[in-house]
Amino acid sequence: MDNKQIARQMIQFNKTAFDTSFSTLSMIYEQNQKMVETFLAKTPGIPDDGKKVIQDWMSSYRNGCNDFKKLVDDNYAKVTEYFDKE
Repeated sequence: MDNKQIARQMIQFNKTAFDTSFSTLSMIYEQNQKMVETFLAKTPGIPDDGKKVIQDWMSSYRNGCNDFKKLVDDNYAKVTEYFDKE
């Protein structure tokens, strides 16, 4: 078996494992987000400013995760392109 082919298979395996793990973590995040939103909606003791801070924090986390996923996907594409060139 060709070394390049082995490397491509390893890269593809790692990308699939990452995508699956990221998808699972995204589902967990979405469930937690729903719980927090329900909690915030039903708890009268939290001021509106506090609710806004928590919602902004959740939004920033989601944006950070999306940026991270895009960065990883871009780098997997670069590595795949490198092995396809040669």
